[in-house]
Amino acid sequence: MYRAGCAAAGGKVPLRVSKVAPQPGHRARGESSLSTHYKRPMASWYLGKIRFQKEDETGKLKTTNEAYLVDALSYTEAEARLYEQIVTGASDFTVNSITRMRLADLFAYEDGEKWFKAKVVYYSVDEKSGKEKKVVNYMLVNAEDIAQALARITESMRTMLIPYETTDLNLTPILDVFPYDGSAKEEAIPANLRPLSEVLAEREATPEQ
Repeated sequence: MYRAGCAAAGGKVPLRVSKVAPQPGHRARGESSLSTHYKRPMASWYLGKIRFQKEDETGKLKTTNEAYLVDALSYTEAEARLYEQIVTGASDFTVNSITRMRLADLFAYEDGEKWFKAKVVYYSVDEKSGKEKKVVNYMLVNAEDIAQALARITESMRTMLIPYETTDLNLTPILDVFPYDGSAKEEAIPANLRPLSEVLAEREATPEQ
């Protein structure tokens, strides 16, 4: 389900290696519920929304929209990683949008098909003023349902020494998460795919109806 982990100071820190090549609309199911806490220093998460065509049960081409999360160093790299990681024989593949998603933590379990975004609030004391200040963090966790997602957030936060509260927990459209792999080689974009910059330029040039 997930690709190899991240590049960090002193070498690579692996997260997990996928046994099944990811394809649009395909997610591999894990065999256990072990958790991996992914937190690369200065990690930059990008939510990429893609559109492609695939055959339905009747053999007709159907337009499909999907969302994936990738860790990359820039918007350009995020776009390249989407092409590299997601595309496997898709027809008319297009990256519709790429947006930053600010996350303090990402907790990945071997099972759980859905990704939930949690808002965690706690209070800390400012060392200079001595006043209490509110700190808000956003976290991502995979689970089968919202109850399991909340339980996993609680489990993952068990070492936190100060009181906190999970104030929001929402299901996201994310199908898969791809941590940063510093050893990945840059590959050319296939001829049947279009860069996001080209798609956006085309939209701007087309007059509204």
